[in-house]
Amino acid sequence: MDKPKADSNDFATNIKKSSVRTLYWAAAWMATTAVAALGPRLIWNFATLPTILGVLINLGVGYGMIVSTNRSLQGLDELGQKIFLDAAAFTLGVGLVCGLNYDLLKHIRLISFQPEIGHLIILMGVTFMARMIASHRKYR
Repeated sequence: MDKPKADSNDFATNIKKSSVRTLYWAAAWMATTAVAALGPRLIWNFATLPTILGVLINLGVGYGMIVSTNRSLQGLDELGQKIFLDAAAFTLGVGLVCGLNYDLLKHIRLISFQPEIGHLIILMGVTFMARMIASHRKYR
């Protein structure tokens, strides 16, 4: 009789561990991105070797984050996968449509500043989180 409870607790525990692992990879990737972006100017005065190493380390940690996210997704049940994939697909669409139009604004001279990729990343992050929250509420 206690076996189903144990299985559901194991499932929830595995999802929590997987999510925390992915969070650590994401934090490590953000840290290596900051080092790769700021290091050349603030730490090693644009020396080529440390800059290349910083970028390569960032790519490696980014790959680890992607693998961790994929493993986390595979550990979800069907509804969890559907929610994640729906949010990811919606975010991809928003990023593509808004990103292209954001760049277009500069070319057609409706904005005077250079579009920054950071703005698009923030938009995509907010979009993904909002879609995940909305989907979780929808399927509650």
